[in-house]
Amino acid sequence: MKVKLAIVTLLIIILRVLSPASGRSQDRLPPTETGRFGNPSEGTTEVFRGYLYGVIKSIDAGEVVLDKTKFGVDQTYKLDPKVKVVRDGKPSSRDTLKVGEPVYVQVKKEKKTGDQIAKKILVGVLPSA
Repeated sequence: MKVKLAIVTLLIIILRVLSPASGRSQDRLPPTETGRFGNPSEGTTEVFRGYLYGVIKSIDAGEVVLDKTKFGVDQTYKLDPKVKVVRDGKPSSRDTLKVGEPVYVQVKKEKKTGDQIAKKILVGVLPSA
């Protein structure tokens, strides 16, 4: 009987040593200077901050309608007369925009009317920061 008790006690001690402590998973990691997922100033994160993604559903002289936005429904944006279009990292014109193209749009909300106005549209391959 004492042998069985000694074996069980020994097994419990071995299991406690080999298994992670219950509180160990709650330990906090030391803070890093670059944040949880790396340096936020590297890569595409900073390039597209403040832009909305969508696929052009329709476009005319005064507005663009985007599909597949984060809102889940079609979004209509008025085009600023001085809208900047950047294609593959180089200045372009809004005449080059085509239905079905994925774009990133920088939007400004007009305070008086509440209209969303596209100030800048990024298309194609874009350089990182």
